[in-house]
Amino acid sequence: MRISTLSIGDELICGQLTDTNAGTIASMLLAEGLRVQRHLTVGDNEPDIIGALNDLGRVSDAIIVTGGLGPTADDLTSRAAARATGRRLVIHEEARAHVRLMSSKLETLIVCPLSDKQSMIPTKSALIPNPNGTACGFHLMHTGCFMFFLPGVPSEMIVMLRDTVIPFILERVPHKRVIRTAALNLFGPCEAEVDELLLGIAMPEQGLTLGICVTYPWIKVTLRGEADNDDAATELLVPAVRTVRERLKEYCFSSGDISMDEAVAELFRERCLTLSLAESCSGGLLAKRITDISGSSRYFYEGVVTYSNDAKVRLLGVPAELLNSSGAVSSECASAMAKGVRMASGSDLGLAVTGIAGPDGGSEEKPVGTVYISLAASDGCWTKRFQFSGNRDEIRTLTAWTALDWLRRYLLKRE
Repeated sequence: MRISTLSIGDELICGQLTDTNAGTIASMLLAEGLRVQRHLTVGDNEPDIIGALNDLGRVSDAIIVTGGLGPTADDLTSRAAARATGRRLVIHEEARAHVRLMSSKLETLIVCPLSDKQSMIPTKSALIPNPNGTACGFHLMHTGCFMFFLPGVPSEMIVMLRDTVIPFILERVPHKRVIRTAALNLFGPCEAEVDELLLGIAMPEQGLTLGICVTYPWIKVTLRGEADNDDAATELLVPAVRTVRERLKEYCFSSGDISMDEAVAELFRERCLTLSLAESCSGGLLAKRITDISGSSRYFYEGVVTYSNDAKVRLLGVPAELLNSSGAVSSECASAMAKGVRMASGSDLGLAVTGIAGPDGGSEEKPVGTVYISLAASDGCWTKRFQFSGNRDEIRTLTAWTALDWLRRYLLKRE
């Protein structure tokens, strides 16, 4: 079945809000073996809505429309749907009763006259119940295309899609394919490197596809196996995932929706090791990322932001003469910070970062983006210089991600 989505709203095309509905619809349909082939967004403009419905109707078996069903003057979807399909717009008594019921639940003292606007739907349409809001949806058939109209509020739309729209479509799909998906998350290589590493894995003619998506600062690789039944789809997917893991090796930090922070936290729990942090240019960002995960107090002892040289000397024991000779942004300083915070806290691991996040402070020898990361443990201390690019926030983000990845790689090697 050819399915399209249409999102309506000035706030979407003006950049006020991000359209999450289109992605949610595509994801929920894909889980049922259905694909969205087109997506279109238009503003609160009646001719544009009519044109979009006509254009999509010519190339689609079903259109799922979201937005523009509210009570205000700029909510034009119902009227546009009526005009696009040659129907009259009439008050639907069941929809009217629903508006008044939901208004009473919201404890409004009076029902605004504009609420009748939400009771008006095109003739020869069927209601789509909305248990979470005032606006009922509706669906109709026009020139061989099913058109579903849902409110734009995600919490309302999702329930109506799940309970009414998807079951309706599934009943009319003659032969539904099974689609199984697996996602792997990577950090380190660029998109071109990943593409080269994974060359030849995808077999579209057999139903196995592979997608690479840059989600700064990491990359998501998505594999999909499509077949007539679950077993066949799984047989396509499982060996492909295994091959991707083998080729990507330690670049892969997690699967599915597991973040880098969560992956590192799980390794700390498994290895029963503890951590302390000494941060300079990252300004506490690393500590935030660590403590964002519930239960981190079991392995995270403490973190200090030693921004000034005096703080490095006083709190971490970094020798003043080292700072004078090598500077705060140096391999020697980073190593001393990592060792110092490990010794001061009594943790198994001490991780330190120092660098120049910019936009000022760089030099020819140490330009903006120069960062040193050091990891101190019982079996050694490792320090490396990195040269990151971007603005201040981007450099700090890359610093935190790289430091976390260092922890992850070290923990993977420890039993």
